[in-house]
Amino acid sequence: MAGRPSEAPSSITGSLESLGFSDREAPSTEAIVLPAAQVAATSRRALREAERAAAAPTRRSQRASAKPARSAKPARAARAARPTMRHGSHPSRVPMLRRVARRALPPTVMLAVAGLLIGTTVPANALFRPGEVAEATGLTSLATVASAAKTTEPAQVLEMSAAATTAAAPAATRDDWTVTSYAEILRAKYGNRDFTYTTTGTGAVRWPFPFATTISSGYGDRVAPCRGCSSYHRGTDFTPGYGTPIQAVADGVVSDLQEGWSYGTHVFIDHVINGQKVTTLYAHMETGSSPLVPGQEVKAGDFVGLVGNTGASTGPHLHLEVRLDGVPVDPFAWLTQNAS
Repeated sequence: MAGRPSEAPSSITGSLESLGFSDREAPSTEAIVLPAAQVAATSRRALREAERAAAAPTRRSQRASAKPARSAKPARAARAARPTMRHGSHPSRVPMLRRVARRALPPTVMLAVAGLLIGTTVPANALFRPGEVAEATGLTSLATVASAAKTTEPAQVLEMSAAATTAAAPAATRDDWTVTSYAEILRAKYGNRDFTYTTTGTGAVRWPFPFATTISSGYGDRVAPCRGCSSYHRGTDFTPGYGTPIQAVADGVVSDLQEGWSYGTHVFIDHVINGQKVTTLYAHMETGSSPLVPGQEVKAGDFVGLVGNTGASTGPHLHLEVRLDGVPVDPFAWLTQNAS
């Protein structure tokens, strides 16, 4: 193709004439003549070679820029970063020392712990003789006493026969021991008290019944007869029978009437006897049997209620309490002293 540039004007002219252009109308051939380099580059092979030739300088410049500049500074920095070894040390000795320390540390710790335990549990003088301790500390008297104790014989020896030894220490048998319960102790202490009394049924201060009746429990310590019952009895229990009428022990004023769980149906009456405030309590009465109301005045012997079994009670009885200025006292002793 490079040897045919002269034929290009004639071919172009013929193509123009075929299109209807005459020689007069056709433009000048010099205006459309292409340079030889561009005509030669119209083939594929020429185009590839041209691209390679143009790209070669660019690749060389990239490779040149990618290569680092050789300098002595990196080498100097690497030398400075190396660890300096002291005189007489070797790098292989450090791991060996670590291995030795790892193997020797556990036994050393165990020996230290064992020594600590022995030192804190065994007495200091357990491993020495008294004479040696005395000589080491300068206590010659202690050494003399210790040596004298070994050589001196007892001044007197007591001999006892086998019969005397047996008689001095008799063997105890099972039948020689007894067990006393708390209830038996209280019965032995308070069970033998005498609650007998006599009454005329008259007077300014009288018993709660116009006749003498039995008493089942007195004032003070006792074995609680039921769950919820008191072990320290603050009153006296009269047992005349269920439904027996109860009378007021003296003139007074009703202060309260309640239906409680512990005392059951009970009444409080306040009195003034010998210039002292006395309060009497009548408990465990039959439900609804008392006609009294708070604030009502009563006379000695007036009807209070009927003997019942309400509240914490194990049977029909009257629980009578006497309180002097609010302090409970023994009703049996107080009535024995004041009632007719």
